[in-house]
Amino acid sequence: MSALLSLRDVSYAYHNLKGETPALSHISFDVPQGEFLAIVGPSGCGKSTLLSIIAGLLIPETGDLFYKDQPIARGNAGNIMKIGYMLQRDHLFEWRTIYQNVILGLELNRALTQENRDHVTQLLKDYDLYAFRDKKPSELSGGMRQRAALIRTMAIHPDLLLLDEPFSALDSQTRLNVSADIAHLIRSTGKTAVLITHDLSEAITLADRVLVLSRRPASVICEMPVRLNADRQDPMAVRNTAEYRLCFNHLWEVLTNEQTAVQPA
Repeated sequence: MSALLSLRDVSYAYHNLKGETPALSHISFDVPQGEFLAIVGPSGCGKSTLLSIIAGLLIPETGDLFYKDQPIARGNAGNIMKIGYMLQRDHLFEWRTIYQNVILGLELNRALTQENRDHVTQLLKDYDLYAFRDKKPSELSGGMRQRAALIRTMAIHPDLLLLDEPFSALDSQTRLNVSADIAHLIRSTGKTAVLITHDLSEAITLADRVLVLSRRPASVICEMPVRLNADRQDPMAVRNTAEYRLCFNHLWEVLTNEQTAVQPA
């Protein structure tokens, strides 16, 4: 499977008057087309920094990024590929209806064609929000708001979805169901997605592969494919499998005992 996105030897540090704070150290990995990749690591290790570099919001100090084997000029990621970014909060505007919120990206990109309007309408139907298209965000549950945020992200036909702990603001029961549902919706479209999360259970339940980052400055200390004999739309069935327990135990051991972690080949 060809790589949609590749990182090679990417490093980054924050600078201020007090000196330098290294955040990322020589990170390399590929994201194949259609893969759902999860990235986990200790709190503050640089996961969000890594996502910002992929999105082109930060420029790596060393290393290179590639899109379909073509080099991405520094800071030019957004001009090379369409990137959809889901944040921890849905950031829906209360003065706009759900429909008006989900077409916002199209408006900003001056791409509000009839074809794209029809695409949004179909997404609202697919994600069970069509009946709520004229409601305000405050009239929807947290899970429904996250669906609306995903539709807003998908409306621009992104090549790559970046998910920055998008379920962390939800209560545990809603988070379990909504995360599995949204992951299924992303997979059904064949989109490539990179999720960062501190929740090992979430990473295993949703992802095709999990990358583990070390403490700051972060480097990749382990990568693990996730193969489960269960329906991923049923998160409790997933978490009751032997494969899930093996994956969880392995990731837990790596994160709590970094010095014994095996570098990926």
